[in-house]
Amino acid sequence: MKTPTFNHGALWIASALAPCTPMAWAQSSLAHQKHAYTLLNPTPRDLMRELSADRPDVTESPYTVDAGHIQIEMSFVDYVREGGSNSLTVAPMNIKLGVLNNTDVQLVIDPYVIEQNGQRAEGFGDTQLRAKVNLWGNDEGRSALALMPYIKLPTASDEIGNDEVEGGLIVPFATQLADGWSLSLMAEFDGVYDPADDNYDLEFLYTVALGHDITDRLGGYVEYIGIASTDSESDYRGLIGMGVTFAVTEDFQLDGGVNFGLTDAADDFNPFIGMTVRF
Repeated sequence: MKTPTFNHGALWIASALAPCTPMAWAQSSLAHQKHAYTLLNPTPRDLMRELSADRPDVTESPYTVDAGHIQIEMSFVDYVREGGSNSLTVAPMNIKLGVLNNTDVQLVIDPYVIEQNGQRAEGFGDTQLRAKVNLWGNDEGRSALALMPYIKLPTASDEIGNDEVEGGLIVPFATQLADGWSLSLMAEFDGVYDPADDNYDLEFLYTVALGHDITDRLGGYVEYIGIASTDSESDYRGLIGMGVTFAVTEDFQLDGGVNFGLTDAADDFNPFIGMTVRF
């Protein structure tokens, strides 16, 4: 899951009572204290927040990596089948670096991609540069919101990418519910190149994810993903996803999941398995 793996029910009750208790002052003081930490003045281990990843679900996390720390999120393999074509990406990863208490920067790469659509193509994929700025809820409170601008650079090998610069804005939100449940929402606005018209279309992606802490270490989620475009020739894509996470340690998490297409235009089948590690 992309939300922390702590006891959400307990946090919900504590947050509701916080304004009425002396602990609220301590929490506020802690959040203020952490703003002093930067890339060159790393957050101490005892003040770091719970591990939170932008995987395995499509919904991004609104929580950032603590200042001065690195987090690597990757799939061991990511397979997509759509009709008679399929693709396999080996070790796609997101490398994050915390620069401020509420800001991290990210490098997203696809080291090796194999695409099969009548003909076989393989090589390096495109590269994304992203930033995440948390607006509230990074260290306290029941909810959190962030802004994530990004740009895609056309670094893909021939026949893998479209050789065009693209970009957009991602807005993730998460809130803790009672009894170990969490709700995550995301809106994403993408400028996608349309080769047929030689211009850019606006693509809107939205998600709704419901997560649950099965045990202290094991979590699960179910998610709906919708994608619409201003391109009149592009059909709506709807998918449903589900998966699990397992916290091996406070800084290492394994995960796996699968997405299924609900509409004809969506990918038919997308299984993946991966991990998140923090340093």
